[in-house]
Amino acid sequence: MQPPAREALAKARRSAIHLETRDSYMLDDPAFIAWQNGRRLDITDRSSWWNGWHDHVAAAVSRGVTVRRARVVSEPLHPYALYEYDLTPGNLAAGEAVRWLGRRHAVDLLLPATDFWVFDDETVLFHHFTGEGQLAAEGREYRTDPDLAKALTAAFEAVWDRAIPHTEYTPAI
Repeated sequence: MQPPAREALAKARRSAIHLETRDSYMLDDPAFIAWQNGRRLDITDRSSWWNGWHDHVAAAVSRGVTVRRARVVSEPLHPYALYEYDLTPGNLAAGEAVRWLGRRHAVDLLLPATDFWVFDDETVLFHHFTGEGQLAAEGREYRTDPDLAKALTAAFEAVWDRAIPHTEYTPAI
């Protein structure tokens, strides 16, 4: 399997964009199960939620890399998307910008069929998931293709322009 996004993020020089299009991922994740059982992020207790991903984002941002994530979601939100919503203050604290777009507001956008990252407008990382939201056996696929990166960046920007910043987004439940 190809290396995770954090390795490409560590090499990024200018930008990293991530489009998420699924309503749920890895429903057997112990952290998600704990959230379903009432465990919530205490943003004031950084040691309880800060992890390696946050370190990678913070390091990239400190190098001048702009890190943005857009989520296209069904509304009302699936419980997993609500879980992601509750965790997003950690992403923001690390330096990511995160926006949300209800799927009904994206019906006229041409979007890829899978989640992706684009690093520095040249390296693309696709994430391939099973129907159950698990990372598939061939889960990560890297491509270095400027034309593909340009098309995916255009799709991301179309979502970003319509999406609502996390701090202004009220999830439909």
